[in-house]
Amino acid sequence: MSSQGYPRRTRHLPHSDVFSKPTHHMDDNARALLSYEKAKQIGLSYDMTIDDVLSLSPKFWQLHNDPVSLLDGAAFTLLAIQFNLCAGTVARYTRRRPELIPLVKDFLRFRKHGQFMLTELGHGLDISNIETTATLLPSGEFLLHSPTPSSAKFMPPTMPAGLPCVAVVFARLMVNGEFRGHRPFVVPLNDGKQMCAGVQSRLLPYRGGANPLPHALTTFTNVCLPRSALLGMLERPMNMHANLMDIIWRVAIGTMALGCVALPLMQCYATIGTMYSLRRVIGSATNPALRTPILTFRTQQAPILAVTANAYVMQAFQRWAVRQFCSKSVDGRVRHGVAAIFKAVMVQHSQQGALSVSERCGAQGLFAHNQMTCLHNEMRGIAIAEGDILGLAIRLVNEILLGRYDMPPPADPNSLLARHEAGLLAELREVVRTLPHHRSDEVNRLILPHCQPAMEAIGHRMAYDAAVAAGVRPCLVDLYVANVVKLDSAWYAEHAGLGRKAQQEMETRAQDQVLPLLGTLVKEMDVFAYVTAPIVSDDRWAAFVQDLKVFRGNARVDPLEQQRGGRFGVETEMVRSHL
Repeated sequence: MSSQGYPRRTRHLPHSDVFSKPTHHMDDNARALLSYEKAKQIGLSYDMTIDDVLSLSPKFWQLHNDPVSLLDGAAFTLLAIQFNLCAGTVARYTRRRPELIPLVKDFLRFRKHGQFMLTELGHGLDISNIETTATLLPSGEFLLHSPTPSSAKFMPPTMPAGLPCVAVVFARLMVNGEFRGHRPFVVPLNDGKQMCAGVQSRLLPYRGGANPLPHALTTFTNVCLPRSALLGMLERPMNMHANLMDIIWRVAIGTMALGCVALPLMQCYATIGTMYSLRRVIGSATNPALRTPILTFRTQQAPILAVTANAYVMQAFQRWAVRQFCSKSVDGRVRHGVAAIFKAVMVQHSQQGALSVSERCGAQGLFAHNQMTCLHNEMRGIAIAEGDILGLAIRLVNEILLGRYDMPPPADPNSLLARHEAGLLAELREVVRTLPHHRSDEVNRLILPHCQPAMEAIGHRMAYDAAVAAGVRPCLVDLYVANVVKLDSAWYAEHAGLGRKAQQEMETRAQDQVLPLLGTLVKEMDVFAYVTAPIVSDDRWAAFVQDLKVFRGNARVDPLEQQRGGRFGVETEMVRSHL
């Protein structure tokens, strides 16, 4: 897959000192700090320029498709924030303000950490109602302030981490008591060792299951900023909402970019599942001739084949979606829609693959050192970051139903997935026609719960079209269609004449065709260098066990004596006395 896909600029990193350092027994704080160094090493490998960030060059998309994200999700999160959101936002203003160029270069060369502070604790996706204010003073300076506890900026890791940290902070611009819309401001947060005056960061508990990252609640108490901190104009914009959407444009780019991260994750699940299932055998422990790899069973094959087919189709979808998103000839609303749909489908298939393959790895699939559960948790964060998928779906589908714009039409309107898309949207349009208003309670009850499935259906059709046009192996496309049909089995039975048996036969035929190619398909994915799960080979497992902490001793314990007079016996009597 790499021979046809993006080049690997990080092949040297998995075996470097920073990335090969064992972390399983490190405390969370040490692991979090190590992730900052990993982010730096990844970023420097790409030698990103201001033009790359502004023009969304192939190198920019290569970064977000790089399987190095498999090695440390926290490091990749830091990198995505720094390069896309922070550096990307500031870089947009460098054409009129060249004095900002050194700051952007500091971000891209990791001489400073960069953060992006939009979301607030009490508002979430309701960004138009954020409370943080930046008030113009008579001196020409600004006073940045968090007026309430709910106005705390939520999640960005703002604690000192060795390098000076500068953030793009979004606030309500107040001039002479008048609200003039939202603006981004360049705000120093800390010098690498301690917070700046008036800036307070409260460290949140680490997220469960994901690589530790020091997320925080950050507030500002009358922080004085120079006039140069303001990015953009001082005047009131003609359209407040359009201005807000314009200044947070990098979030839409992030929606698209973070969706790309799901591809190497799917490739990872296919690789781990295949190699583990070949290594793990059942049968005689003494007679190799009587041992059978568990990959011979269809129940083991099915989830691995499914995620493999999905990965190849998603690669074709990714290339098509990136072209659409970067095309200046496409309506901006449609570009936003393509990004939202792309992210939704990528996350959907990635999460399905993580759960199904890790379950087929049994108890081994539960452990973070085998990557799958940890990557699944990382993808949960991606599903929310840069646009929560459900929120994106509600906005997109409602605008399509209202006829404000349409997504690119299907290449084959008669394909199964195109008919499914058209059918779901037709059902929703029929409901809308009976309603008094698009903001009525009936919309809340009858439309909103179906927006995400409808958006995903559009994405499934788009992915199918992209895969067919890109020449993806027909058996992989057929298996992808079978995988998608299972997601809404009842609709296909009711409207496409595909009963349960016919759906099962469709899946079985495609699986039979893909199975002989599985070894070749996994090899072409070319992500093994980034797979750290020890269960993929005997040598890796032996090395992993050798590094585990060992407890030895020569203690002798008489269990009967312990029951009579030891602590266990005393506690047992205490329980009995209360029965």
